[in-house]
Parts: sequence; C-alpha cells; structure tokens
Amino acid sequence: MPVTVFTNATLVLADQLVPNASVAVESGHIIEVGAARAGAIDLGGMYLAPGFVDLHVHGGNGADFMDGTAEAFRAVCRCHARHGTTSLTPTSTVATGPQYDRFLALCGELYGDVPGGARIVGAHFYGPYFARPARGCHPDQEFLVPSSENAERFTKLAATMPLVVTVAPEIENAEWLVRTHAARGVRFNVGHSHATFSQVEAAVSWGVRHVDHLFCAMSDRARLRLSQTYPMRGGVLEATLFFDELTTEVIADGKHLSPDLLRLAYKVKGPNGLVLVTDSMRAVDLPDGEYWFGADGSGERVLKKDGVGVTLDGTALASCVMGLDHCLRTMHFAAGVPLPEAVRMATLTPARVLGVEKEIGSLEVGKRADFVVMDTGLNVRQVYVGGERAV
Repeated sequence: MPVTVFTNATLVLADQLVPNASVAVESGHIIEVGAARAGAIDLGGMYLAPGFVDLHVHGGNGADFMDGTAEAFRAVCRCHARHGTTSLTPTSTVATGPQYDRFLALCGELYGDVPGGARIVGAHFYGPYFARPARGCHPDQEFLVPSSENAERFTKLAATMPLVVTVAPEIENAEWLVRTHAARGVRFNVGHSHATFSQVEAAVSWGVRHVDHLFCAMSDRARLRLSQTYPMRGGVLEATLFFDELTTEVIADGKHLSPDLLRLAYKVKGPNGLVLVTDSMRAVDLPDGEYWFGADGSGERVLKKDGVGVTLDGTALASCVMGLDHCLRTMHFAAGVPLPEAVRMATLTPARVLGVEKEIGSLEVGKRADFVVMDTGLNVRQVYVGGERAV
C-alpha cells in the first residue's frame, strides 16, 4: 500500500503542541510521527489532532439511533464526522423492549465501520435501568428491574464488542446486575440517578467506574435535602467529584453548563478523568423547531431553540444539538483549558474509558489514522477515518 504523508502540520499530542511536523500513514494506520518532510497533504500549519471519540451520542441530521434502521445509524455517523468525530458509541434512550433489542442488534451489525462517517467502536445501552424520577427528557416507557432474563438479553453483545450499560445504583437488583455482568466484560456507568453518596460508594465497590453527564439528571445535596432535613447528604454529584476511581463527562455546549462549572469539573477530575461528550439528539445541523428525542414517532417531543434542546414548555434542558468540535471550542476558549488537554478529553481519555486506547485516541505509531484538521479557531477543515478522507 502507498504511504501518505500529512506534512506542515501542528500536531496536537496528548501533552503538547508540535509545530512543523508530519505524520505518515499506510494501510489506515500511523507508521511515523516526526519532523515535517515532503508529503502529499500539506496542512499549511493547521492543527492535526486525533479524531474525536464520542461516548454519549443519540442522533444528528434528522436521525436517531433509536429509529431502528441501518440508514439512521449511518446518517448519525456521517453527521458527527463533519464535526470531527471519527469514533462513537451509539447511545439508546428509554424505549420499549423491541426497540432496545433492535438498537443492540444494529450496534452489533454495524460495529467496526460505517462508510463515510464515524466508526462505531462500541455500544452505550442507556435507559431501562434508570431511576424513573431521574429520567429527565427521556420517554416515560420501559424502566426495568434487572433480572436474568432481561440482563442476559441486553448484555450478550459484550462478548463481541465494548458494551457500556448505565444503571442507577438505587434501583432494585442493581448490585446483582453490576457484579454479575462486570465480571463478563460489561462496563457500567452511574446515570439518571437520585442515589446518595453512600449508594454511589457501594456502586464503586461493585465495579462501576464512570458517571454520565456530570451535573445533569443526578442527585446532589440540595435535591436530597428535600427528602431528609438532617443531616444533609451528598448525592451522585458529590460522590463523582470525590472518588478517584470514577471518571465522568461533561456536555460542554455552553448551554448545559456555565464555564465556571466546566472549570470546576476540570480542576477536580483533570484531563485524564474528564471526558467531553455531546449527548446530542437528531436536531444537530438542522434548524430550530420540534423534534423527536428517541425513536421517530414514539419518543419524546422536544424543542431545538437557542443552540440547545429544551422541553416543549422551555423549562428544562432536553439534550445537546452541537457536535464535539463546538464542545472542544467551549472547553478551550470559554473554560480556559489548554488545547492539548482539551483535545485529550475528546480523544485519548474517552478511548481509555472505553478500553480501546491501543487503537485510537492519540497520534502514535500503530494506531488508526483517524484525524481531524482544524484552523486556529478550532473549526473543522478536514476529517480522515482510517487514513481516508471523510470530510
């Protein structure tokens, strides 16, 4: 196979920027990283970063992973490739049994490659094991008590690909679910939960290692005080910040969280413990208006307005409508995170959380040639998946 050289680039490595450099690619993988040399693709000094890895994404460009078709999956993957994402884990919503099954089946069928878009590198099973009071904007459909019947059905995919399952620690049989299936390779998150600090601490001992969208759809001291006057107790928020074993993620779209909350998350968890995610729905790259969150025709109606998703009455957030490039710009320019660290939170850190850091997430010899080329404003100019241009 011919060697392709990307030259005259400013490389965004995990811990530094390297100007006037080049990367050589052969057969879809990086074979050399070094000083600039003659090459076919001159980037004119622009940033060359690893392709983004999105661990929490529902939809884009009019499609949702819960629509239940291969074309919907491909449409979402093409949409997010335009925003620099080269790897993602399709994320489900609260739905019905047949919809859950169809989602997982498609994740398995399309695992590894989606032509023209981001690569599917795992599945994020998200919905049936929420605490109903913490469902947020999700449809009020099937919330399940973990059992051998449903858990075996939902987790068998872990035998063939990375599988993440979100669970609220306070629901019945949560401990059984995590202990049984973590031992079989399933990765567990805490999310959509009103658990106490102690319940999250217990979940860490069972094997939970990640927490979904920090500050969102979770308990904290103020919420728990509504059910117990004294002593005041910590919730999922405080436990996430406290336990070093827990990584977490932020929706850095500039709407879900203010820059000061992003700065707090970054200060406490650091670039190795904090992941940038979109949690975006089908309205990405589409005009303002009403959209289905979840399956077309049977999910929850939400509104895209002012650069974010909100409930129809406008009183609560209802998903993100931006790509990871926007989140990176927010984290760097608004929250002041150094660029190599902000990029790490969108690349190497999520790859490590998913357990695929040997394949993707950084510009290192042997890894996949998944790149995003950005100008000084961090606007996406080119995207490559396996060395082939996608955008």
